[in-house]
Amino acid sequence: MFINCPFDVSYQPIFRAIVFAIYASGFRPRSAMELDDGGQTRIEKLYGLVEECRFGIHDLSRTELDRVHGLPRFNMPLELGLFLGAKRFGGPRQGVKRLLILDVERYRYQKFVSDLAGMDIHAHNGDALLALRETRDWLANVSRRQLPSGDRVARLYQAFAGDLPTLAADLEFDPENTPYVDFERMVVGWLLAAEATV
Repeated sequence: MFINCPFDVSYQPIFRAIVFAIYASGFRPRSAMELDDGGQTRIEKLYGLVEECRFGIHDLSRTELDRVHGLPRFNMPLELGLFLGAKRFGGPRQGVKRLLILDVERYRYQKFVSDLAGMDIHAHNGDALLALRETRDWLANVSRRQLPSGDRVARLYQAFAGDLPTLAADLEFDPENTPYVDFERMVVGWLLAAEATV
């Protein structure tokens, strides 16, 4: 499950909720943050992730101008384009790709990427729990698997978020600045423990 989203601090609650929803639904998130390899260019890393992932979540919510340069971020639309290009031109294996496109408002994309007209964009309104529910519901739809309900995944996430400071402290991490791979391990370990107590 390829995640294409902002990695800034203000987006972190949504990113973490999406990662949790993916794991809680029985899928594995993939992100450019998972591998720090100085011998690989970022675009090559993205090509590999796009090629390997059947599903993709693409959040286009960061379009505001950068305070320093006065320019918008184009990474998310670029990565969405790579995913759509792979789906369209990548042959039968890539043609089965499915994607969820998120934004803060459902039709806002028409103002900055009108070529997506006709595509079903989902809104999270900047709310982590809504992004979590959109992710879970979309996964249930495209996978046709029986997944835990959105209410259950949201409850689990809230419980995990409450436990996160202790989990991070036990590993001597700042809960707000835990490296991505360590955050993933905490999510997986917490979910396994939660399943064992049900």
